[in-house]
Amino acid sequence: MGGRLQGKIAIVTGAGQGIGASTARAFAAQGAATVIAELNRETGRAIADELRSSGAQAIFIETDVTEKDAVAAMVARTVETFGGVDILVNNAGANVFYEPLAMPDEEWERCLRLDLEAAWLCSRAVLPIMLEKGAGAIINIASCHGFRIIPHTFPYPVAKHALLGLTRSLGIEYAAHGIRVNAIAPGYIETPIAEAYWNTFPDPAAEKQRAYDLHPPKRIGRPEEVAMTAVFLASDEAPFINAATITIDGGRSVLYHD
Repeated sequence: MGGRLQGKIAIVTGAGQGIGASTARAFAAQGAATVIAELNRETGRAIADELRSSGAQAIFIETDVTEKDAVAAMVARTVETFGGVDILVNNAGANVFYEPLAMPDEEWERCLRLDLEAAWLCSRAVLPIMLEKGAGAIINIASCHGFRIIPHTFPYPVAKHALLGLTRSLGIEYAAHGIRVNAIAPGYIETPIAEAYWNTFPDPAAEKQRAYDLHPPKRIGRPEEVAMTAVFLASDEAPFINAATITIDGGRSVLYHD
């Protein structure tokens, strides 16, 4: 199986659904040996089985990305199975939305651990391997919440702003060692999380259409559109893109409105 990532070894966290699953599929289709680092056994195994059935090299490793020991074990098994790590996609995360003073204390910690610290734990685990090889690509799945504030979504934007800082800091720190660290900032993407949100409304179809109408293309993004950007950033086609953030939102973030 040839492709743009032929011979590369990739870890995708939170790859059991949505953007993570689409990224794992895209990587496998482009020739990468792909690790599904996912907490949900059912969805993680299903994606790995799907990829193997298509002829790709893929394994599922049950991983809690907020636990240092679990991350270390996942990376060790990746190296044992495939021989190294060339690409890390820090995709695992969750929407944690509150009005600030209504937020339970434990939700601050949960959000920061999953949406920020986990990316650092995973990056810290793979960086020594990449440094030894003198090459590597880390891609953080950030969000348009990383540069725009929507009321009552606290503390998610705090974590995503910081994730962009992590991206830039690591990108600059290790650029001379052949390692690139970039971020993708998706806007509104049609994922199971979005579907579940629409289903909380009396008229889910109307709420979905409202989301479509907010965007210049009159639709929202698809997970595979984020995935193909990740393929580009992970490939040898982007050797001088580093410490950058690519926004995928159909232009909504630059649209003028009153």
